Amino acid sequence: MIAAQDTVVRHTTLRLGTRASTLAMTQSELIAARLRAESGVEVVLVPISTEGDRSGEPLADMGGQGVFVSALREAVVRGDVDIAVHSLKDLPTTPDPRLALAAIPQREDARDCLVARDGLTLGELPQGARVGTGSPRREAQINALGLGLLVVPIRGNVDSRIAKVVSGDYDGVLLARAGLLRLGRAEEATEVIDPLQMLPAPGQGALACECRADDDVTIRLLSGLDDSDTRAAVTAERSLLATLEAGCSAPVGALAEVAWGDDGDELWLRAVVGSPSGSPTIRLSATGLPSEAAAVGERLAVEMLAEGADALVSAAS
Repeated sequence: MIAAQDTVVRHTTLRLGTRASTLAMTQSELIAARLRAESGVEVVLVPISTEGDRSGEPLADMGGQGVFVSALREAVVRGDVDIAVHSLKDLPTTPDPRLALAAIPQREDARDCLVARDGLTLGELPQGARVGTGSPRREAQINALGLGLLVVPIRGNVDSRIAKVVSGDYDGVLLARAGLLRLGRAEEATEVIDPLQMLPAPGQGALACECRADDDVTIRLLSGLDDSDTRAAVTAERSLLATLEAGCSAPVGALAEVAWGDDGDELWLRAVVGSPSGSPTIRLSATGLPSEAAAVGERLAVEMLAEGADALVSAAS
């Protein structure tokens, strides 16, 4: 536990910036609760509207990178808030020298899931069934399965997406399982999708806690929330994404895991780059030490680029 007396001079109350959606507020409250318990400092949530929340355009058309985080980051830099909590998958891979990524807490389930009518799974949906997603990554991998499903675009929060299934507008929607778990709605998923079928977005299921780079007190407070295995895994995934020069809306999936190997902990990284049509698709994997996570991601990306991944990323941008 971090002693409250070390921080009370600087932080009577920590202001935590968050998007105003139900999921974002829920995720941010999880971080706030841990900070209250471990530091004794009060934390208040400060809802902030982002470009991604205000626009109804598809994320790919908005540029993808940073549309859900830029306003939060600027609020931290200006001093309007002390901390910003993001879904890590939304965070650009290029570091901002004004900010410190002080904590990446233990990751929630990174897998995608399906919420479909009548309790159906992907394999049980009939050909031509309408499956909603706003993600080119999910679209590419769904089409690569060759199930004959019709992928249709969708935007909105968890409630509005699931409502389109209930109303019959869609036969199913694809969502991150971590969001449903954090909202207490995991039972609404009709299938949790195996990563062998669909790799998640780099960083999916993880949260990012940022503060000002010169705010040593807050950096120390947040560091107690950091999970080393999660940080190693997402570092590898984001290094791959950066080397591919692909944004968070690109058709790139990646999942790294730290597991016990013959000589101690090993990092296993799997990745996919696909065409929205489902073909061609490039799938490769790599292993290494957790301490070399960034290098593992970079090495695998270079291998994928040699197989033509750059053309697939460019075609989708």
